[in-house]
Parts: sequence; C-alpha cells; structure tokens
Amino acid sequence: MAGISTLSLVEERGASVDGGGERLTVSWWRRPGGGVRPVAVTGVFDLLHVGHVRFLVQARAAGTALVVGVEDDPRVRSWKGPGRPVVPAAQRAEVLAALECVDGVFLVHGDPQVNKPDAYLDVLRACDPTALAYTSGDPYAAEKRLAAAELGIEVVEIALVPDQSTTRLLNRLES
Repeated sequence: MAGISTLSLVEERGASVDGGGERLTVSWWRRPGGGVRPVAVTGVFDLLHVGHVRFLVQARAAGTALVVGVEDDPRVRSWKGPGRPVVPAAQRAEVLAALECVDGVFLVHGDPQVNKPDAYLDVLRACDPTALAYTSGDPYAAEKRLAAAELGIEVVEIALVPDQSTTRLLNRLES
C-alpha cells in the first residue's frame, strides 16, 4: 500500500483495565475514515493463507467496514512458541491493510496472559465496532462473547476453513 511503512502508526490509543493492572493497548496502523462503525476481528494472521482471507471476507460481509486487530510479536511468541511469529507484527499489519476487504488495521499490545473479557473490552472500545467476528474454535471465544455482550454489539461466529492453518503450513514446510 503506497504511503504506508512499517513505522507509520496513525494513532495510538490505550485504556487500562481495573483489577491487577491487566491491560491491552491498541496502536492503529490504518484507521477507517468517515466515522464508520466496523466489524472487528483479532488474530495472529501469520503467513496469510486462504483460511484467513475467507474469514476476513465473511467478516467484512457482516457489516459496512472491517477492522483487523493483529496480535503483537511477544503475545504470539508466548502462545505459539519459539520461532513464531514467522512474520513480524508490523509486516502482518501491512499485508492485511493491503487487502480489499480490510478497512483498518491495529496492533494489539499487552501481556500475553491478558485474555479476560475486560481486556477485550479495551480493544473493542478502541475501534467502536457494531460487531465482533471470530472463528469457531477460537480459544478466547467465550471472553470475546462476554466483552461483546457488555458493549451490546453483535457477535458473528464464522466457520473455520478445513485444513487451513499457519501451523499446518509450517509443518508441511518442515516435512
């Protein structure tokens, strides 16, 4: 995408969560214009594949705009292990921002263990969505549903694309 580099964050906004100082913050990579209230999704999106693209297209179809939250590198490394993510967060954000179905991208920063509903409230408030979409089988689906209910926004569960995952791709490359 012309004019956007890995250093150009348009806006940074963070909010603290009561209870133990647990906090997630958001750094905008590209923000949708025109006061649009988007559908929001979050994820790792390492080694973008057809499962990611189909999920994003379906999430975008659920509203008038789509914003994508990309988990930062320390969070991903904690969840997925050494060697992950393969692609740094800023580059994952840039790739996602180039997709036609994506209207905005933000990075999610914070302690990898922060996954409570209140933490997702911070993320959702930062993008003011009308809905939150996630894939079936999302390990944080319950927390995301609770956060969405707290904000009174719609929840959209999208089926996983069979046999498509970054882990599967990496295993095939290692074979």
